[in-house]
Amino acid sequence: MPAHARVPAYAHLVLRITDARTRQSVDAAPARRGLTRIEAHVPSFGIGALRVLLVADLLVRALELGGTPAWGVLTGEREQSELRAGSAALGVRPFEDRRDVGSGLGEGQVVHVVAEGGAAPDGLRVVVAPVEPEEPAVTEGADPTALRLALISRRHGEPVRLDRAALADAHATLVRWRQAVAAWARQPSRPVPDEARTRLRTAWEDDLDIPAVLQALTWVETSADLPEGARFETYAYADRLLGLELTRDLGSPS
Repeated sequence: MPAHARVPAYAHLVLRITDARTRQSVDAAPARRGLTRIEAHVPSFGIGALRVLLVADLLVRALELGGTPAWGVLTGEREQSELRAGSAALGVRPFEDRRDVGSGLGEGQVVHVVAEGGAAPDGLRVVVAPVEPEEPAVTEGADPTALRLALISRRHGEPVRLDRAALADAHATLVRWRQAVAAWARQPSRPVPDEARTRLRTAWEDDLDIPAVLQALTWVETSADLPEGARFETYAYADRLLGLELTRDLGSPS
């Protein structure tokens, strides 16, 4: 390989998270091919609990995108059916019940995802800040995918301000992006550009920095130098992490 040639930066990245116990940045999966269990601790149903499950879901998705098998487990005490129904509406993949499982075969690490001020299990912990205000009335009748976007729009350690304006902004962003993706899909496909992939991977491998992922998508949307087919493939790739159904309107009338 010529001396000036470089392997794309994303090829060297691994997901690193901040351990709430030590405030140190550590690998989410010490063995890339070893099974990592993501255990979400949600004692009861509520908007804050759904945000905990969303962060756990994003961790599972990010690990899988990096080639690490991940296993989502739910530890809860009350309102299990409400939690599962609410998380399913937000596009969270099903988590197994902690009471029904033991250690996974070949399990390399357990990551506990907990609400701020909540459970403090031994081991690696990711703390999720609260939703402000935590009022069910705010979300009544809201588009579930817009709610998902609103809840992941801040870093997991920062509180989320959830109100009608935030939900309206998230809904408008989804409409714009889905329409753009449907239009880009009509053009010849192009590979995800290295710079776009690097921006995305650098963001989510850095303690699951979803706001930076969203900023990278805005850059892809507005950059004058990218073919439309490349924009489409980039959004489809990023949506494997985000779970926002960005390709939902493919084939719809323009």
